[in-house]
Amino acid sequence: MPGRTWAGTTLDDRKALRREQLVAAGLELLGTEGSAGTSVRAVCRHAKLTERYFYESFADREELVAAVYEHVGEQARQALVTAVRDAPSPVQRAEDAVRAFVELIVDDPRQGRVLLLAPLTDPALTRRGLHLLPVFAALVGEQLSHGDETERQMVAIGLVGALSNVFIAYLDGSLKVSRERLVAHCVKLVLGADDH
Repeated sequence: MPGRTWAGTTLDDRKALRREQLVAAGLELLGTEGSAGTSVRAVCRHAKLTERYFYESFADREELVAAVYEHVGEQARQALVTAVRDAPSPVQRAEDAVRAFVELIVDDPRQGRVLLLAPLTDPALTRRGLHLLPVFAALVGEQLSHGDETERQMVAIGLVGALSNVFIAYLDGSLKVSRERLVAHCVKLVLGADDH
């Protein structure tokens, strides 16, 4: 009975809350332990919920991992949209977008690892990682002003690929630069991409 209340909350509210707990636990584990540490049992233990509640929300581990990835992807998309909304110039838009993305993935490296590193190693995300790239390329393409639609699309795809690889190298520790240098370089890439 979805409408029935217990301790002031409905069954649907409690299910939604348990799902949020599981996604939060999945983010923590996938973002710190990686794929190997993100089992159904580990997620349930971290969320302090039984497996019964896990299967109330997710068919299997892959579905949870996908939900965690999509949750972080939506946060990244929203951060970028918000960052560029009121920027008065292309330079300010580029700076605001890069800073918003860096804040999301560097200030909480779990999110960066889920968004950029996990799709490289977790089979459940390999296809989904490729699925989100067009979303980010479309966002970037909307900000470009030079060339026809096809040219802007090609530039946006290339730019997202370049930026992804820079951020991956930063997150995995193979690129050792200050945060400010990272931001400045990425802003330069964004501005240079629209200056062809």
